[in-house]
Amino acid sequence: MAAAIVAASPAVSARGIAPVGVDSISFGRHGDFMVLDMGLDLRPTDVKSIHAQVFTPLVVSAEGDTVALPSVGVYGRQRYINYLRNDRAGLSRDSETSFKASERPDYYSYEATVPFHDWMDNSKLLLRRRLFGCANCLLEEKTDTITSYFTLNPEIPEIIYFDAKDTGPITESLEGSAYIDFIVDKTNIEPNYRRNPQELLKIQSTIDTVLNDKDVRITGVWLKGFASPESPYSHNTDLAIGRTKALKEHIRQLYHFPADIIATDYEPEDWEGLRRFVVNSNIDHKEDILQLIDSDMAPDPKEALIKRRYPKEYKFMLDNFYPALRHTEYRITYEVKRFDDIDKIREVMRTRPNRLTLRDFFLLGATCKPGSDEFNEVYETAVRMYPDNPVANINAANAALQRKDYTMAEKYLSRSGNSPEAVYARGSLAFSQGDYDKAEEFMKQLPDMEAARNVLDEIARIRENRVEEVTHISLE
Repeated sequence: MAAAIVAASPAVSARGIAPVGVDSISFGRHGDFMVLDMGLDLRPTDVKSIHAQVFTPLVVSAEGDTVALPSVGVYGRQRYINYLRNDRAGLSRDSETSFKASERPDYYSYEATVPFHDWMDNSKLLLRRRLFGCANCLLEEKTDTITSYFTLNPEIPEIIYFDAKDTGPITESLEGSAYIDFIVDKTNIEPNYRRNPQELLKIQSTIDTVLNDKDVRITGVWLKGFASPESPYSHNTDLAIGRTKALKEHIRQLYHFPADIIATDYEPEDWEGLRRFVVNSNIDHKEDILQLIDSDMAPDPKEALIKRRYPKEYKFMLDNFYPALRHTEYRITYEVKRFDDIDKIREVMRTRPNRLTLRDFFLLGATCKPGSDEFNEVYETAVRMYPDNPVANINAANAALQRKDYTMAEKYLSRSGNSPEAVYARGSLAFSQGDYDKAEEFMKQLPDMEAARNVLDEIARIRENRVEEVTHISLE
């Protein structure tokens, strides 16, 4: 922002340095160059014939580094003759645009470009006015501050990525249902009986899928046996327990699992399964049968009443629904191994990111160049896998801040909680958006965080250097 800090100057005599006006100032960095555009009101520069007045803009740092920009000279009649005799060598001895006083323009559009140097950050633009007499003697000199080029500290606010706590390994599971056929009133498994080869292979294939995955370790095999509602409930209880036990033994013989890996459960009669079949069917008396299924009657009287009231429908259910109720549900639980190799973490992120912990994502992100495509992908994937995790959202917000995507940063911070890390990130967002009052409010909540104190210092520096935009300056 162009700004003016105008030094008060006492009134001068008619023989002193002429006043000058400065309009429409634009002073700032453009790529690798520092550029100055301004208008000079030269109407007051009516000098004596033997005098000359030279205006030289200066770029000056707080430490005194100085670059003089090309000068503008206004020469009296005699001085201009000398100027021509000296091959148009101006008094400034540098690049200079020179005018004869009687031919000078009322307004001069001044433009200058010089290579940018780091010290020009937070530099000031001064205008030096010098009045020369005969024999090139300097009669008077004044230097006034015109404007400043103020830049924010590029390292403020510091973008901090916060380490995720190690929450332990990832646990996953595969599950399904198998329909093992048992001989009537028997609990022993006949592997080749009816469809048993396919159903047993279903369980075995699920276990093999996990066993063949070198990145996981099986932690549990859960089996739950169900019987259909026909026969007395007590007898179905014995069948469900016995048949589940038989399947457990079958699996134990196939695999060398520790004794505590396989767990079993049972349900004597699968009334919930029967209800699903009836709901999806088009049998007669459907609603009446559902009311009986949902009633609080004991299982045996309930089944007997359905059989007595609706014999045709019962026969249909017995033939078409009941066989599927004699099944075993199974679940294979496994633990994903920990990844220490960065290349392995990168590979898993591409193929199965749900197997990575937040700690894994953090380790990978720490190896990427901040702001790079891979860097952004790491934290975006992490927050997609853990959408409700505060740390995942804070780090995704910080990545968005780094690429100046303030809309996404705000979205992630809405799910980041109220930890000190979240407060700091919100303050960083406010600062980056130029809301220094809001940023100060957040950072003051973190007196023990050095990065927050640095932001507060920068806000104080901004306020100290903030001045009003200038459109015209009159130098007396």
